[in-house]
Amino acid sequence: QVQLVESGGGLVQAGGSLRLSCSASGLTFSRYCMGWFRQAPGKEREFVATISWTGGRTYYRDSVKDRFTISRDNAKNTVSLQMNSLKPEDTAVYYCAASQILGISIDGRQYDNWGQGTQVTVSS
Repeated sequence: QVQLVESGGGLVQAGGSLRLSCSASGLTFSRYCMGWFRQAPGKEREFVATISWTGGRTYYRDSVKDRFTISRDNAKNTVSLQMNSLKPEDTAVYYCAASQILGISIDGRQYDNWGQGTQVTVSS
């Protein structure tokens, strides 16, 4: 059974940093594209960042480019999201997701497995 467990969320002031981690089990991690998505209250879930099997390809939504960095460690079955220069509009529940597609994807419908989410709150 596939399990994705996020950690690292919390409350931070605007301009601060957080590092989210997602630990995966029950899958051949190195054969999965990984993604981070987020959902703010009253809003639809949106794509944040994605990384390919080997980590050679990454892609970000425009609003987080140059502030967020996605990375993975296939030896430890983990994917991380380093978030710098946080803004109040980054406040959301952040979800880790895994997809068996080859390459990368910004479409949540292509992700088969999801974590339970971790809350990120950025105060102004």
